[in-house]
Amino acid sequence: MSTAVTTADIVIVDIEATTKEEATRLLAERLLAAGRITEIEGYLEAVAKREEHFPTGIEGGIAIPHAQSDLVTAPSVAVATSVEGIDFGADDGPSHLIFLIAAPASGDSAHLSILASLARKVMHEEFRDALRADKSPASIAETVTREVQ
Repeated sequence: MSTAVTTADIVIVDIEATTKEEATRLLAERLLAAGRITEIEGYLEAVAKREEHFPTGIEGGIAIPHAQSDLVTAPSVAVATSVEGIDFGADDGPSHLIFLIAAPASGDSAHLSILASLARKVMHEEFRDALRADKSPASIAETVTREVQ
């Protein structure tokens, strides 16, 4: 991948959202503005369909909503931190770190590779704590790209 999966312009520190739909929309708006998706409603529909099958909230205050779509121009991970937390269906409560993965629908393995790398990293408490404490979108973007790309 020649483009960084996460850049400062697709990171939201202390997101102002109270629902998973709001959070996902705000992150998708950043992806659209960055030219990483070509249309927001269709992409959000793909994310919502994926969410119907299995909640994307996982243990440790993490949510990883994701979708593959023809509307995605580059594999991307938009990131949000939330002080209050947002319910993404995790058994242990709200998510304080949200990673919205956007992957092209093409048959390549970018989607699975990013998802697998991210899932491995978020199991480490020190990684989660460092991202939650970081208030710099550029620093968060650099950390996520380094660890999952």
